[in-house]
Amino acid sequence: MSVPSCGSIVTVDQDLCMGSGYCVAQHPDLFGADVDGTAVPLLTATLSEAQAQGAAAAAHICPAGAIEVHDTSL
Repeated sequence: MSVPSCGSIVTVDQDLCMGSGYCVAQHPDLFGADVDGTAVPLLTATLSEAQAQGAAAAAHICPAGAIEVHDTSL
């Protein structure tokens, strides 16, 4: 897994998310849940380096593989 940089954004694929809540529990500053329990990113702007690393950690623990961190500098 590559280390994300500042200049990244995080997305959650709503069709893949199964609502396990791991991302919300581990990174409540980055993720919340909608009324159905599906994860939603709380930050839609470019992430700081620390936030991008947290988002990458959340993507790693997501059992559905619904979280992606995208480098916007490409």
